[in-house]
Amino acid sequence: MSSIKNKMHHGKLVKKSRMLPFHAGNYLLFGVGIIVIVIGFIALSQGQWNGLSSLTIAPILLVIGYLIIVPLAIFYKKKNIQKEGETKKVE
Repeated sequence: MSSIKNKMHHGKLVKKSRMLPFHAGNYLLFGVGIIVIVIGFIALSQGQWNGLSSLTIAPILLVIGYLIIVPLAIFYKKKNIQKEGETKKVE
């Protein structure tokens, strides 16, 4: 009973299963975000302290990684696409 829960809904017994909150697309985006962040830290540590990579490229990569890609990976949700001829039952 750890993976499937039964619940009464309007007098009917409904099985409710646990689903993972993230899918392959989420993990792929999260991996890309981690790679961009690591590249940003490597660019930050290379060269002189007032060089192009330390002052411009590294902060841009870190901001993109932390503020755009990682949150996008968390909030990304795959849309359900219906095939033609299928109807969705709404109760």
